[in-house]
Amino acid sequence: MIMKEFQYTVKDACGIHARPAGLLVKTVKGFASSATLEKDGKSCDMRKLMALMGMGVKQGETVTVKVEGDDEEAAAAAIQKFLTENV
Repeated sequence: MIMKEFQYTVKDACGIHARPAGLLVKTVKGFASSATLEKDGKSCDMRKLMALMGMGVKQGETVTVKVEGDDEEAAAAAIQKFLTENV
């Protein structure tokens, strides 16, 4: 099974807090592919705001993003671009 996967280290001093988490969920929902964020052995569906915020991702922590589906290339690129520009 092929999927896109990348790691990202959070740079924002507040980590992935409410505003960027909400915008990230909106970005992910624009694609058919499923997207999962993983940190410290835990994972969450990136379409669910409360689950994403519940991960408690802080500045300096590295997360793994996995994207799988028909438009995974475009979805992974959009998610990576969002993270780079916003968190």
